[in-house]
Amino acid sequence: MSNCRTLTLLLGALLAARHAHCSPNCPPGDRALGRCMPTAEERVNIDITPEDLLPENPSTFIQFIHHSYSEMVRVLKKTAAKCSQISKTYSIGRSYEGKDLLVIEFSANPGQHEVLTPEFRYIGNMHGNEVVGRELLIYLAQFLCSEYLLGNSRIQTLINTTRIHLLPSMNPDGYEHAAEMGAGYNGWTNGRQNAQNIDLNRNFPDLTSEAHKLIRMPLARLDHMPIPESYWDGKIAPETKAVMKWMRSIPFVISGSLHGGDLVISYPYDFSRHPLEEKMLSPTPDEKVFQLLAKTYVAAHPMMSDKSTSRCGGNFNSKGGIINGAEWYSFSGGMADFSYLHTNCFELTLELGCEKFPTEDELYSIWQNNKEAMLGLIEMVHRGIKGIVKDEYGNPIKKARISVRGIRHDIITGEDGDYFRLLIPGSHIVSAEAFGYSRVTKKITLPAKMLKAGRVDFVLQRVDVRNRKFPKVIPEDIYERFDPLDRFDPHAQHGGAEPSEGDEVSSRNGEKPWWWSYFSMLGHNRPSWLLKKNENKM
Repeated sequence: MSNCRTLTLLLGALLAARHAHCSPNCPPGDRALGRCMPTAEERVNIDITPEDLLPENPSTFIQFIHHSYSEMVRVLKKTAAKCSQISKTYSIGRSYEGKDLLVIEFSANPGQHEVLTPEFRYIGNMHGNEVVGRELLIYLAQFLCSEYLLGNSRIQTLINTTRIHLLPSMNPDGYEHAAEMGAGYNGWTNGRQNAQNIDLNRNFPDLTSEAHKLIRMPLARLDHMPIPESYWDGKIAPETKAVMKWMRSIPFVISGSLHGGDLVISYPYDFSRHPLEEKMLSPTPDEKVFQLLAKTYVAAHPMMSDKSTSRCGGNFNSKGGIINGAEWYSFSGGMADFSYLHTNCFELTLELGCEKFPTEDELYSIWQNNKEAMLGLIEMVHRGIKGIVKDEYGNPIKKARISVRGIRHDIITGEDGDYFRLLIPGSHIVSAEAFGYSRVTKKITLPAKMLKAGRVDFVLQRVDVRNRKFPKVIPEDIYERFDPLDRFDPHAQHGGAEPSEGDEVSSRNGEKPWWWSYFSMLGHNRPSWLLKKNENKM
C-alpha cells in the first residue's frame, strides 16, 4: 500500500479511537470533530502499533499495490479461505509456462450451478501489459468477501442471487515480462502477447465473418455456431483453449473483459461486416442490449461520464463513452465476438484507462472510479427474462431454443432446462422449442423500471416426428461432442514446447478417430473405403 494511503487509514483509526473515548458531556459538534478529550476517569493507557490500528476481521482492508503472480495467488486463496462459505478458487488450466489460470468464485453454493441463478464472469490481463483489470479484480474479490461478512445488504443480495467468477489474469506469462520493466516505464507492447508470442485477443475462432455471410440468408441462425475445422490447423495458445473450455462448461450470461489503452466501453461485433472496411458499424442482432449494458458501466464511472473532450477517452464523448468494436477498429479472432456467437454469453470489452501499467499511487483512484461500475454490470444479469423449459411431465428439457421475434439470436437452455435472456424494456414475443416437442409462444412486457428478470416458464408437448422428411436428426451438439477441444487437457504441463495441433485432431497410440463410431453405426450405408483406409493406419 502507498505511504499516503497507509497514513490516511492510521489517522482515521486514531480519530475514531479518540471519538470513542470522548466525555459524555462533550457537545455533539465538538464530538463529531474529535475535539473532545476523555475525562480522567475515562483515560486508559493504550499502546498503539500499526497492527492494532488495522480493522479486525471482518474488514475491508485492501492494499492498493501491484501483485506478482505468487502474491496474486496468495491473496485469492486467502480471500477464499476467509469467506469459505461463499467462495472458492479453482484453476481453468495452465498458461504456456505452466502457471495456473486461477479463478475465484462467489456464490451461495460455490462450485456448482444453481437453477435460475445467473452466472457472470470478469476476465482481466488478457494482454499481459494491461494490468489495471488484473488489480481491479484482485481488489474486487477482497471487497466482495469483506463486505459480505460486514453485512452489506447489497453485496449479500448480489452474492446470494448470482454466481460470480473472477479471472484476474488470463495471461500471467505476459504480465511477468511486462512487470520486469516496472510500472510507469512499460512500453505499449512489452508483455502484450503470451509466452508463445500470441496475441490472445486475436487467437479465438473467427465466427464473425461467417455470421456476416449468414445474415443474408433469412432462415440462417446467428448463434451457437460451430468452430470451423480450419481453426485447428493454426497456432492456438493453451490460454485460449482453456478459456474456451471454461466458456462451454458454465452457462455465463454476461462477461466483461478488462483492458487498457483508452477509456471506453466497446461491444460486438469487433470484426467489420466488410473485410476491407477497418472502421464500419457492424451491429449484432442484440445491438440494443449491448448498448444498454455498455451505458450502464459508463453511467457509474465518473471519468467515462465526464463530458470533457480533453480527458483520456474524451474523443468518445459524442457516442456517450461507448462504441461498436468494428466502428472503432476492426479485427478478427476476438474473444467477445466468439463468446456471443458460440455461447449464450454477452461480453463487453472494458477499456479502463490510457495508462496500461500505471504506478501504484494511481491504483486507489482507479479502484474508486470502477468499483460501482463493476458492481452495476454484474447486477445487469438480473435483467430481461429467465425461466425453465419442461415437458408435460415436469422433466427439464436441455438445449431447447429460446427465440425472440425480431432478434436473430437464440439462447439455449442448460442441463436443468433453465435459461436467461437479456432484453431491453418493452413488449416482446418469446418462443421456446426443442426437437421432438411443440413450439410455445408467449407475449411478455418488461416495464422500464423493472430491476429484476421476469419469470417466463414454458411447458412443451411431445409431438410425433416420424413423418418428417428427416426421421433421424444429428444432435446439435455434434460439434461439441467431436470437437478437438474436448481432447485438450487445460491442466497439462506444456513444458516450454509448443503443443502440436495435429496430434490433437489425429488418431494417436492406435486410437480410432473421433468420427469412427458415428460412421461405423450406419450399417450398409457406412463408407467402408474410409473405415478400411484408417484401419490400415492403426
